[in-house]
Amino acid sequence: MTTAPTARKNAVGTAHTRVEGRDKVTGAARYAGEIPFAELAHGWLVLSTIARGRIRSVQDGPVLAMPGVVAVLHHGNASRVHTDYFGMLGKPDPTAAVFQHDRVPHVGWPVALVVADTSEQAREAAEALVVHYETEPHDVTFAGEHPDAYPLDSHGPAVAEKGDLDAELAASAVVVDEEYTTPEEHHNPMEPHAATALWDGGRLEVVDSNQGTTWVASELANLFALDPATVRVRSEHVGGGFGSKGVRAHQVAAVMAATHLRRPVRVVMTRRQMFSLAGYRSPTRQRLRLGADADGRLRALEHQSLSATSTVHEFIESGAGPARTMYDADAHHTGNKLVRLDVPTPTFMRAPGEAPGSFALESAIDELAEKCGLDPIELRVRNEPDRGPVSGLPFSGRNLIACFREGARRFGWADRDPRPGLRRDGRLLLGTGMAAASFPAGAGPSTAAVTAEADGTFTVRINAADIGTGARTAMTLVAADALETVPAQVRVRIGDSDLGPAFIAGGSMGTRSWAWAVMAAAGELRERLALGADIPPEGITVRSDTTEAIGALAQKERHSFGAQFAEVAVDPATGEVRVRRMLGIFAAGRIVNPLTARNQFIGGMTWGISMALHEEAVRDLASGGNYGADLAGYHVAAHADIPAIEADWVDDPDPDDPVGIKGIGEIGIVGAAAAVANAVWHATGVRHRNLPIRPDRVLLAGGHA
Repeated sequence: MTTAPTARKNAVGTAHTRVEGRDKVTGAARYAGEIPFAELAHGWLVLSTIARGRIRSVQDGPVLAMPGVVAVLHHGNASRVHTDYFGMLGKPDPTAAVFQHDRVPHVGWPVALVVADTSEQAREAAEALVVHYETEPHDVTFAGEHPDAYPLDSHGPAVAEKGDLDAELAASAVVVDEEYTTPEEHHNPMEPHAATALWDGGRLEVVDSNQGTTWVASELANLFALDPATVRVRSEHVGGGFGSKGVRAHQVAAVMAATHLRRPVRVVMTRRQMFSLAGYRSPTRQRLRLGADADGRLRALEHQSLSATSTVHEFIESGAGPARTMYDADAHHTGNKLVRLDVPTPTFMRAPGEAPGSFALESAIDELAEKCGLDPIELRVRNEPDRGPVSGLPFSGRNLIACFREGARRFGWADRDPRPGLRRDGRLLLGTGMAAASFPAGAGPSTAAVTAEADGTFTVRINAADIGTGARTAMTLVAADALETVPAQVRVRIGDSDLGPAFIAGGSMGTRSWAWAVMAAAGELRERLALGADIPPEGITVRSDTTEAIGALAQKERHSFGAQFAEVAVDPATGEVRVRRMLGIFAAGRIVNPLTARNQFIGGMTWGISMALHEEAVRDLASGGNYGADLAGYHVAAHADIPAIEADWVDDPDPDDPVGIKGIGEIGIVGAAAAVANAVWHATGVRHRNLPIRPDRVLLAGGHA
């Protein structure tokens, strides 16, 4: 049978509700911790209560005698794993290699897993388990001048320098020299981390909540020295990730227990455990030195950023990175340094580096504009580079000025009196601020398979991860256009490592990476069908691999850009800051689905408000642990904090991408906190260089000019 594709309907660029939306709102969609298995056992992690030292003993005898308990795994009896390898994202964090030794490097280090027939039995037994420790002095203090700080190359060089910084600063008519800080911050996806491991016919199967089953399957194969073909990871629905859902202790512990017991074992993190085991954003201390001519042209730009990591693994929050993209100067010096402390390892958190880095950079640029007597937008326009300030590479597209102009028009920026502390609404002080934003736009190699079915429909198999972004729907629209059919004729299968390798949902690269592979396979299939190929009962399948195409891309600076605008009201009597309205205008490539894209932009901007005003994890210096490691003690923005946020975009297709995509998952949070902070200055005349802008800090600063 030969079936020609239905006439093309230009699905990409039109708003579509999520293809799995009905399943999610009716409860038909099951998440990792909800899927039933026969003879399922439940594991409960036991975490260390000391910040540094060693385990002297694990008193597991009484616990093994408790009802329903079937195993207690710890460093004395757990299977050995391998960590001497280089995976998809580098060396593995030893925190995931659980129960391998008696050392404790931070509070919340996994020391045991109690497994029982029910979750309730496992929890009761885990809470009864007695672990004896030898404690050692610990250090969790993050300070700006730490003697052991060192530079670390990561996704870019640790240090990038050109020009004579001191000479250009000395020759500058206007200089800004300030320090900015951001606190430890935590991702809290709605769905906690959960994994179920089981052996089925000689294959290890893991049902998980993650940001890439290819990634997790590869890491587990390496850790347990397994043939990759014998490991299958499935992750159909994910209730948020934000960078935290990679390879963690719970998956490894579940595999260990399932191997030991030869029955399925599920391990789910509690919300409190996530504060120790799911990664977080390191605190930062950032120094900005800017020097400019009287007309605002930058002569000198220095951005130095310090972040913290654990004593067992290196992860750096590259806060100085945004400066390498946003602004040029005759002398341009940036550096990222790291200090090891007795704390858990940080990880990727929505817009790693760019979110805290943009707060410091865009706040300092605002201060420079004030000193130069220039409008903040005008100062930025005067320092708009035509090539990468550090790389010297051309931009694949840089429509930042278009974002400024459209944002200023819609926000009413021209009516703004630049003088601070003048506008009032009763006792409230009103102010407006803005900031620029950028985030890299990359793509990773992926494979995809597209099948023309005998009934005239199409099946797309791509190992994408839908972490709440609408990936299934985006791939449906891309495939429909590539096949010249309608979305209703396309089924998309994702989240299964058996589908073949594909890039992770991370770095705002997922949709671009997967769409490229889908386009390639669908295009070839469409050509075959156009030649009149008969479709057998099993269908016709075409598979693609984008490794070569992506490797052949010319070197360019590839980024999404944006402009953030905020209006705030500050109560000088209470110190309370409320964001009254916010607008973000973005140049982020071709928008595949305007409905879910707007959700992503607004979600990021909401998180930016939360970052500016609320989020702050505080460590107890005595215990080394977080105060209030839950959503009661760790404050996030609630409905009352969020106004009607508006997000839109300018036309910005990437000419080097087959669909024109860049990436939108993280650009929404970049610059948002700086826009709020700059608005608070405009309202009060007081600069807040330390996040969050808590009421007590507003009051201590005097509340108003």
